[in-house]
Amino acid sequence: MAFGISRRELSEWKAAIDRGELAFLTHYWLDPRFPGCKTVTKVGCADLARLAAWCEHHDLPPRYIHKRLPYPHFDLLGPRQGEILLAEGQEEQVRRFGLV
Repeated sequence: MAFGISRRELSEWKAAIDRGELAFLTHYWLDPRFPGCKTVTKVGCADLARLAAWCEHHDLPPRYIHKRLPYPHFDLLGPRQGEILLAEGQEEQVRRFGLV
């Protein structure tokens, strides 16, 4: 279950993906499969090769890319989420969701 984002934020994320950009959308999220994780960042990009290269750059396994069209994405969660978001210049999302 996702919460903590606006329709506008979701629309902006989708539009960035449509433009072929890497797009970051963090929201609160609860899933019993991942105890202790309260947020997830969806890192999306329509260009699957670019998204896979991004995963490899951050030592993340590209095999976990959700290839759901039209918005393929990688779910970034857990201890490295804040660290990677900071490295990607996403300070506002880190602050907003208390990731560091």
